Amino acid sequence: NNSLYVSAKKAGLPISVLMEVVKIYSFDVDFQREIKAGDAFEVLYQIHNNKSGEIVRSGPVLRSVLVLGGERIPLYRYEYEKDYFQYFDSEANSAKKALMRTPLDGARISSVFGKRKHPILGYTKMHKGVDFAAPRNTPVYAAGDGVIEYSRSNGGYGKFIRIRHNSDYKTAYAHLARFAKNISEGKRVKQGDIIGYVGTTGRSTGPHLHYEIIFRDKQVNPLKVRMPKELKLKNQDFKSFIIERNRLDNIWDSL
Repeated sequence: NNSLYVSAKKAGLPISVLMEVVKIYSFDVDFQREIKAGDAFEVLYQIHNNKSGEIVRSGPVLRSVLVLGGERIPLYRYEYEKDYFQYFDSEANSAKKALMRTPLDGARISSVFGKRKHPILGYTKMHKGVDFAAPRNTPVYAAGDGVIEYSRSNGGYGKFIRIRHNSDYKTAYAHLARFAKNISEGKRVKQGDIIGYVGTTGRSTGPHLHYEIIFRDKQVNPLKVRMPKELKLKNQDFKSFIIERNRLDNIWDSL
C-alpha cells in the first residue's frame, strides 16, 4: 500500500537486505515505475548472531520473489563455483544481464526514447536514447564489460563516452561533467566501473545523463530492448541448482 521501502521497513526487513533485493532485480525491474499498490514481495535471507544472541549482520538474500501485477518473479542464490555465485530464475537463467538498463543510481527518467519536441532546438526530433535526471556529479557506471572506443567532447552531446561490448552491442553516455580517472580510448572496463559523472555539457538544459543502447549500429530503446543473458546453467550445474531451488522453496513454505 506504500512504497517498497516503507512496506519493507514495516515488515521488519533490514534496509541493507532490501537494497540487495533491489540490486539483484535491477536488470529487469524498473522500481520507480513498475511497483504498484497490491504488488507483493517475499525475501528469505540469513541473519548472523553473536554468542549473546544479538544480530550482528543480515544477509545474504537466499531466495526472493516479487509479485508484480500478479506475475511472480522468483530469484535464487546459487554458488556455481567455489566463492562464485549469482542469482538465477526458476529455470536457471542468470538474473544478471550483459547490459544494465539504468547505469546510475537514484535517477528519474526525464525524457524517453522516441519523437519529442527538442527543449532547446524547438522542433520535433527523434530522441534516440533515454535521459536520466540526476544531481551533478552522480557517478555513471559502465553498463557492461567492454572497451571504450570514444571518450572526448562530441558536439551537442558534450563530454561523451561510447563503449563497445561485443560485435552487436554498444552503449553511449552523454553530457558528462567529466570522465573518471584513467578513462581513455582503448581502455577495457567491467560492468559497474565508474566511467564518468553526470553533468550538463553540450546541448543540455540541466544535469542529466543521456544514455543510448546501440544494437548493430542502430539506437534502440534501453527500456524495452531484450537484454542478452549472461549465463544459463547446464548439465550437472542445472541439476544441482534445481535441488537448491527446491530446498529454498521448501524452507519458505515451512515458515
